[in-house]
Amino acid sequence: MATEELTLNIGPSHPSTHGVCRLIVRLDGEIVTHVEPVIGHLHRGIEKMAENRTYLQVVPLTDRLDYVGSMYANWAYCRAVERLAGIRVPERAEYIRVIVCELQRIASHMMGIGSSASDTGATSAFLYAFVQREMVVDLFEALCGARLTYNYVRPGGVAFDLPDGWVEQCRAFVAQHPAAMLEIDEFFFGNAIARARLKGIGVLDAETAVAWGVSGPSARGSSVDWDLRRDDPYSVYPRFDFDVPLGSNGDCYDRARVRLWECIESCRIIEQALDQMEPGPIMADGLPRLLAPRPGDAYDHIESARGSLGVYLVSDGSARPYRMKVRSPAFCNLAVLPQIAVGHTLSDLLVILGSLDPVFGEVDR
Repeated sequence: MATEELTLNIGPSHPSTHGVCRLIVRLDGEIVTHVEPVIGHLHRGIEKMAENRTYLQVVPLTDRLDYVGSMYANWAYCRAVERLAGIRVPERAEYIRVIVCELQRIASHMMGIGSSASDTGATSAFLYAFVQREMVVDLFEALCGARLTYNYVRPGGVAFDLPDGWVEQCRAFVAQHPAAMLEIDEFFFGNAIARARLKGIGVLDAETAVAWGVSGPSARGSSVDWDLRRDDPYSVYPRFDFDVPLGSNGDCYDRARVRLWECIESCRIIEQALDQMEPGPIMADGLPRLLAPRPGDAYDHIESARGSLGVYLVSDGSARPYRMKVRSPAFCNLAVLPQIAVGHTLSDLLVILGSLDPVFGEVDR
């Protein structure tokens, strides 16, 4: 018997949309026949605003891109500035950048895993993940005084050296974190209800992931073996021994679980960085207070918690960027939602959206 489809608007302000996003959904009963993400509700024009600020004044704007992973946006922008201006970053600053950004990866993944747990009704797992995230945020607060928007990585280095006792606190965190991840793996990813809600749901095959520019854990969950830290190495990453976890089925389960294994690998990287780091300057020598790179352009990218995050800058020789463009992994990853959500139930749609781990500050910019 023919039935009439129902059109349903979810959001833009709804907890299940993982941010300020509107979904226009067509349903045949409980089954999704079409979904269209409507973005732009968080658009602030950051790339245009950058044209009216000095290179240093742009750094706080980058905090507001991926506000769950501000350190990454700071770093990607600063690397583009340094490439444009030919700035050589001191080695200690490079190690500190790696340490804080791997900590940021853990904090961001705890948000992603916790959200997947919350979406499937596993509130306890959400709380376990956020205990770990709070430990990282405490470390960031001790380092730079902020808990969300850090403004810490600067062109030429970092804003502050590590305070007394910080290294010991960081070592204590990475010593206990892998065991905490194995505990979450056992009682959440091993739970029959969670497996039923995540396995086989929102399958993204590797070919589609590559074709749509999906990157990060969302692609690696589909067996796309690509990680910029290893495949286009930058900073001091070539000095570290670490593995790139991959999924096999490309479903919500694999995307979420890859994030868990990546946290354990981040701990391995942090431990090696702490062992190798030597005393030294944290900011490049001779930097003018007002940077004015020569006319030209530069692009640099890093592996953020959501994937390949890139910044393109054009200089006209003045003290302000002539143009800035951000390559947002969250934007590219969100684009596959209509491809992988059709045919699933409405409740599955929200789990699939959460498994892509979008941050709409970066999507909308």
